Amino acid sequence: MGQPKKLHAAFNRFDQLNARDPNTEMVDGEPQPREWIYGRRMTQTLNAFRPDASEALQLTARCQHLCRWEIPRSRYPMDRPGYLKWRQELKKFHADKASEVLAEIGYEQEMIDRVAFLLQKKRLKRDPETQALEDVICLVFLEHYFEDFAAKHPEEKVIDILRKTWRKMSPEGHRAAQAMDHPPAVQSLLAKALGE
Repeated sequence: MGQPKKLHAAFNRFDQLNARDPNTEMVDGEPQPREWIYGRRMTQTLNAFRPDASEALQLTARCQHLCRWEIPRSRYPMDRPGYLKWRQELKKFHADKASEVLAEIGYEQEMIDRVAFLLQKKRLKRDPETQALEDVICLVFLEHYFEDFAAKHPEEKVIDILRKTWRKMSPEGHRAAQAMDHPPAVQSLLAKALGE
């Protein structure tokens, strides 16, 4: 089934913006803009995890990190309060940026407001779509970013992050994560984190 016209236009615009990311990641031997590839991974994972996702959830997944490089972590104190302030300001930034794009494309205010709500992770554990988005974020992290993260940090920190990630996920998200084909080193860390 083809994408609705406005959804396709929004994906294209989100991708155009994220393709400007000066930070790159090697994918199949080629450097790719980091947030461009992240947005596509979010869509791919959502399609597998929740193939019946609403249009609002599909839009939110694609723009989850929209233009994230414009607010670098280095702009904030490198402590826990600084990290939390950065994350809060990022949520509002992403919501505002996505709202501008969706308004330009011609989406109704109700849809724009819903995407902004989801991007700000409101009512996690209580709103099914906010929870589905969080599950997808965690699944993308585990599949594409966790191994590299684990190689750069002490095991104790890695296990702590894994436990925090797991707590954010739903039972459905847990099942999807456990069904992944993780490398042995990742499987070992998961087992330690989950007390298996």
